[in-house]
Amino acid sequence: MSTVKCLVTGGAGYIGSVLTHHLLHLGHEVKCLDRFFFGRESLKDVSDDPRLELIQDDIRWFDPNVLRGVEAVFDLAALSNDPSGELDPAKTYDINYLGRVRVAKLAKEYGVGRYIFVSTCSVYGFREGVLDESSPTNPLTAYAKSSLIAERDILALADSGFVVTAPRFATNYGLSYRMRFDLAINGMALNLFNTHKIPVMRDGTQWRPFVHVRDCIDALRIIAEGDSGEVNGQIINVGSNEQNYQIYELAKLVGDALSEPYEIEWYGDPDKRSYRVNFDKAEEILGFRAKLTPADAAKEIVGALKKGEQVDSPKTITVKWYKYLQETHKMIKEVALKDTIL
Repeated sequence: MSTVKCLVTGGAGYIGSVLTHHLLHLGHEVKCLDRFFFGRESLKDVSDDPRLELIQDDIRWFDPNVLRGVEAVFDLAALSNDPSGELDPAKTYDINYLGRVRVAKLAKEYGVGRYIFVSTCSVYGFREGVLDESSPTNPLTAYAKSSLIAERDILALADSGFVVTAPRFATNYGLSYRMRFDLAINGMALNLFNTHKIPVMRDGTQWRPFVHVRDCIDALRIIAEGDSGEVNGQIINVGSNEQNYQIYELAKLVGDALSEPYEIEWYGDPDKRSYRVNFDKAEEILGFRAKLTPADAAKEIVGALKKGEQVDSPKTITVKWYKYLQETHKMIKEVALKDTIL
């Protein structure tokens, strides 16, 4: 991809902040559209870059003129995991489906050439066997259901002048400028560092595919640069066949990577989500292969925690931070109402 002007929705988030840094490193101009619920710290290292424009707005109502001159859209803005989506399923539908379809339709209207809709392997939900892009889906949560119907309506917009691709990411892990410790591997590494215990959701036999956030960025770059005839209108699972793990085995892998004593700590009811995913298509079409492993990430994360480069804070658990913001907003409204009455 030659130097272009990009729009990254959710560009300050867990994946988005890494993508924004990477695009700037490659020499592109970037418009970052984000609500900044988690602040702007994730972009502080590039905040003075003249090629970066920060736009604090919502995908549901931002001014369409933001898209003028944009050549590629990376659409990542969403309520970003299953627990967050369940806080308010109607709002999840409003943002993750209606909002993102709005972005895609406006992008096409404003002459954007490439549109990448970042979806999720959680649309597979619970299924036996190893699933590929043609396998039946079974979304179990508001987050997964919204992603699936957004895929359908956005891919339908693809034509020769509007190249649309929907990568379905496996469960992410690894260091980010907007760190999340509510992701399985990241949370395991944090708890190992803090308590020498690794939490595992019962019963530990559930399957899940994983992929490092930096490998996701590599896949997005390849898709953006790829031949339009090969990626247009395509759903592509992004991950690694070797990184389909049962959660208990994954916990042992993370613990053993640090060569320190640890215990397994069981919690919760049995997880209803379990699926294994085939990633052959990403290699065949994109030439993509994941390079990083959970062991790499565990070492990176614990190393960053030891150096104080990463810290555990309320903002690193997405659903807890959203609940805090909801309660704070509620309190502000109640105080304003009381002042009005008085």
